[in-house]
Amino acid sequence: MQNGTLVTVNGKHAAETNGYHLESTSEGGIHKNGHLIDDETKIKMISHHFRQIMQILGLDLNDDSLKDTPDRVAKMYVKEAFSGLNPNNKPDISLFENSYHYNEMLVEKNITLYSYCEHHFVPIIGKAHVAYLSSGRVIGLSKINRIVQYYGRRPQVQERLTEQIATALKKALNTDDVAVVIDAAHLCVASRGICDVNSTTVTSHYSGKFKDVEVKKEFLSYIK
Repeated sequence: MQNGTLVTVNGKHAAETNGYHLESTSEGGIHKNGHLIDDETKIKMISHHFRQIMQILGLDLNDDSLKDTPDRVAKMYVKEAFSGLNPNNKPDISLFENSYHYNEMLVEKNITLYSYCEHHFVPIIGKAHVAYLSSGRVIGLSKINRIVQYYGRRPQVQERLTEQIATALKKALNTDDVAVVIDAAHLCVASRGICDVNSTTVTSHYSGKFKDVEVKKEFLSYIK
């Protein structure tokens, strides 16, 4: 088999790359062993295939402005846009004792979100709003941003992304008292198809005490 060739294993689609059979999992179609391919190999493979795509489209790869584009795109995909596919990039979570006995809601709003629609591979751009009630420990604020970024930096659907952020926070904080709201524009809607540049999509997750009407109302009052 050549690198990157799709094969079928036990009736499932898989990729055979450098000797690894990468079977698809239910977590957003992520291959469970995809991280076993090192980043530099991924960059070389993507660059090769993206060069072919550009040539098929009729672009001149000898042009000074285009000749390095396959490498640039490959590096962007692996190191930036889709770095959340590599579990080695999952952020370490710093927790601190709630020694000051803060027992009110903590809200971090307007977290910048960049992701990619998994249906067309075009950007999703928006804001995430996150809140939790401490169960005895608190999280370093920047870690909330990093959790949002980690799950955003992969091909996504917004509903799944919302749930992944909430699940990661609940696990890290050892509490069900978590809320997540995402408000984002999808360029698959704005730049193609219907070409609606004004609409945004809102998704939410409320668990634990945030299912209480008054607690939810308080949270929504902060982010609005």
